[in-house]
Amino acid sequence: MADYAALKKGGFMRQKQKNYFSMRLKVVGGQVTAKQLAKVSEIADRYGHGYVHLTSRQGIEIPFIHLDDIDEVKAEMAKGDVESGTCGPRVRTVTACQGRNICPSGCIDTTALAEKISDHYFGRELPHKFKFGVTGCQNNCLKTEENDIGVKGGIEVAWKEDACIRCGLCEKVCRSNAISISDGRISIDKTKCNYCGRCVKSCPTDAYEENPGYIVSFGGTFGNYIYKGEELVPIIHDEETLFRVMDAAISFFDKYANAGERFRKTIERVGIELLKQQVEEAYHG
Repeated sequence: MADYAALKKGGFMRQKQKNYFSMRLKVVGGQVTAKQLAKVSEIADRYGHGYVHLTSRQGIEIPFIHLDDIDEVKAEMAKGDVESGTCGPRVRTVTACQGRNICPSGCIDTTALAEKISDHYFGRELPHKFKFGVTGCQNNCLKTEENDIGVKGGIEVAWKEDACIRCGLCEKVCRSNAISISDGRISIDKTKCNYCGRCVKSCPTDAYEENPGYIVSFGGTFGNYIYKGEELVPIIHDEETLFRVMDAAISFFDKYANAGERFRKTIERVGIELLKQQVEEAYHG
């Protein structure tokens, strides 16, 4: 008798066709090597129907894996450094855009951060599924606020007067109208700044000090119930604080959630003030 719960935990989701499964693979931050792709293609041809499905969360699924072939498929996957993903009430695969290593707009190394988040949380058992998303800048390609925890890259800036030639380019490129120039001096309205970093990236004389960081949102969801995640703490500038804050949020969910209840529903039932208190305590160390 097949242990369907164990199979689901290991990334094998039952299809409507009897004894067939769609195998979900572990893809962290949307990064897949050529070696892994070759093995995925081989498995899809040999054990599936010769195609794969690309999921909405940067994942790869191989449909039509027969129950009798699962152990053999797992052994073949290992030869190509391919790991299975996971389903059910646990932390899912971490999504990410390409970040500053590739994208001119990127403010943080999204790939490295996604890998660290995955190493720290992937597969952790929780009352319901839990999703992380990482995006490199305010362009928000990964729509971080749709995730239970979303991390968005940002840059906090400070003007360096001596290096500035007063060309006005930073004022022109600032989409939030946070920068103004008066009597040869630049002012930054911190209440308007969204940490996009466009001023830094456009400045021809490096007249801005930059301090990259993480803008974190909590409690987003996008499905049967849609809610935009909320920012509960200021921009974070170090990974130690970031992980303390994320630990606090997951611990809150693990402690207060009912079985089968998403993070957002737990927040609404228990109260966001308690979550905010615990996240702020973690933020301050």
